[in-house]
Amino acid sequence: MKQLIVFSHPNPKSFCGAIKEKVIETYKSLGDEVVVRDLYEMNFDPVLKSKDFEGLQSGNLPEDIKREQGYIKDADVITFIYPIWWTGLPAMVKGYIDRIFLHGFAYAIDENMNIQPLLKGKKAIIFNTSGAPKEYYDEIGMTRALEMTSDKGIFEFCGFEVLIHKFFGAVPYVDDKTRKAMLDEVAIITQIQR
Repeated sequence: MKQLIVFSHPNPKSFCGAIKEKVIETYKSLGDEVVVRDLYEMNFDPVLKSKDFEGLQSGNLPEDIKREQGYIKDADVITFIYPIWWTGLPAMVKGYIDRIFLHGFAYAIDENMNIQPLLKGKKAIIFNTSGAPKEYYDEIGMTRALEMTSDKGIFEFCGFEVLIHKFFGAVPYVDDKTRKAMLDEVAIITQIQR
């Protein structure tokens, strides 16, 4: 299988970074082809600009958009790894979605105003970390809200089958044994949800 990992965290030694390494290790052990797009390492520009819209209208998209869209087209499964900051997508991830998941690539709207998902057949796995305990997010409805906005509002809207959206809470405050158990869970999820 062709695996694409879209990773976003400014600190490569973060727990998100450990998740990324575990996912890479697991996919490679299964013989999968793995491509990693580390948004910070590649200095991805998350700011949607007027030239992006002009390129979309003229059919002459900026090279960075075309390149990322090519990686998405080629992948069978896209694994997104990023922290939850202030109950949402970090700016880098939101900007990636804004610039790459464009009309005509990720979705279209037909003459009857029906939404046409254009990335059908793609599968998504999402790993998120947060400082807040997961139980707190579950209790106040935030976990469900995050699933609605990202899983439904972005990925399923574009045609992805979301295989799993896994939240790891209180990451900075738990002990190493708990974090190791979380990484073991990442390996299991990565093996069975592909």
